Amino acid sequence: MKTLEEYMKLPYRMEIIPDAEEGGFAVSFPDLPGCLTCADTMEKALFNAQDAKKEWLAAAIEENIAIPEPSRADRETFRLDLPASLQKQLAENARREGISIDRYCLYLLAKHGSSAIQQ
Repeated sequence: MKTLEEYMKLPYRMEIIPDAEEGGFAVSFPDLPGCLTCADTMEKALFNAQDAKKEWLAAAIEENIAIPEPSRADRETFRLDLPASLQKQLAENARREGISIDRYCLYLLAKHGSSAIQQ
């Protein structure tokens, strides 16, 4: 069995679901059943998600429950070349929100992704 730190470094897929009716965001880790959290803001939801993941993993280790490896079926990596002006704008917005540019882009995709992709 791996240590908590080793499990925390594994690339578990995170799903972020905006709550259109009441506001805020729900976050879950599909490979870790029952591991979910929510918050009013994206940055708090992302912070809570890491805390929920850590607590879920710690409890599983303590109870000697088998912890699944991250699924690979739907995980892909892609690179995106952005115009410098767009990258600068994304970086400024991410900095203003107090999160990394990667997390800010994830937020934008979670918020607008399905409608933007289906067009």
